[in-house]
Amino acid sequence: MTDDLVRYACESGVARIVLARPAQANAVDLPTALAFAAAVERAADPEVRAVLVRGEGRRFCAGGDVTAMAAAPDRAAYLEELAGTLDLALRRLAELDKPVVAAVQGAVAGAGLALMLSCDVIVSAASTKFLLAYADAGLTPDCGVSYLLPRAIGQQRALGLALTGRTLTADEAMAWGLINEVADDAALDDRALRLGEGLAAGPAFALGRTKHLMRTCWDTSREQRGREEARMIAEAVTTADAATIIESFSRP
Repeated sequence: MTDDLVRYACESGVARIVLARPAQANAVDLPTALAFAAAVERAADPEVRAVLVRGEGRRFCAGGDVTAMAAAPDRAAYLEELAGTLDLALRRLAELDKPVVAAVQGAVAGAGLALMLSCDVIVSAASTKFLLAYADAGLTPDCGVSYLLPRAIGQQRALGLALTGRTLTADEAMAWGLINEVADDAALDDRALRLGEGLAAGPAFALGRTKHLMRTCWDTSREQRGREEARMIAEAVTTADAATIIESFSRP
């Protein structure tokens, strides 16, 4: 992994993955997608109990790097490889058995929305803007945007954003259910880190399996999900975290 594209560090059980191309608004080219995938794999380490995803500089992520697309000898082949590589990394991020916090600022556009929605808890700076922007470049959604966005905000709102080019403010994104909370710009870093540390201190098995149940609910029937929940809660009650918490209720 090249640290000049994506930085990775872990402290107190919280892995920090930082997109580090601020001069390009953290737009993703193929080397960055590969570096991000490597960082996600590092975050799968059992010692990591929560993950924090950030973008360095003024903007979280502007999506795909259009300059890199324009320079590619075979644009179609390049875009297919880029979209496939980043999509695989984002699916892996969403599948991590630990909570992932996203702290977003400035602008979240295109595949940046897919990155954000592949995280579990999203904190936005108050000044952030959210937009798809694919049609502005004559392109179509990629990296799971057409799957994730309608599930987050509903089909009609997703269609409206995709087709009209509307930009959402942080308050609108909050009202639509696109993000979890809004923080003052100056407080974003601290709030996101405190969330990550709080999750890292929580019951790891329960949080990881709760994430799995929520993220996979679209692909199972109500009956199947009920059976899986029963199996999982039976497994959860045998963990040390659950035993400590449950036994505390019986103490005088």
